[in-house]
Amino acid sequence: MSVTTRVFNNGNSQAVRIPQAFRLDTTEVEITRTADGDLLIHPIPLKRGDALLAALHNFNDEFIEILEEDQNEQLPMQDRASL
Repeated sequence: MSVTTRVFNNGNSQAVRIPQAFRLDTTEVEITRTADGDLLIHPIPLKRGDALLAALHNFNDEFIEILEEDQNEQLPMQDRASL
């Protein structure tokens, strides 16, 4: 699959807009240039724990509020036989 996209300046760097169809599940990539001048982008796998942080980042504020409310709710006392 081939798509045309936009190249733009971002500060002192040049950036390429990556369309949604090519979205990467990582925060870092390795870029190399071939002998023909083509650029190759390889995703760098997330480090241990980074996947969890990335997943937590996707939770919205409402979900977090519900989790906090559940955590603050005290459980009822349990009836147990005496020892």
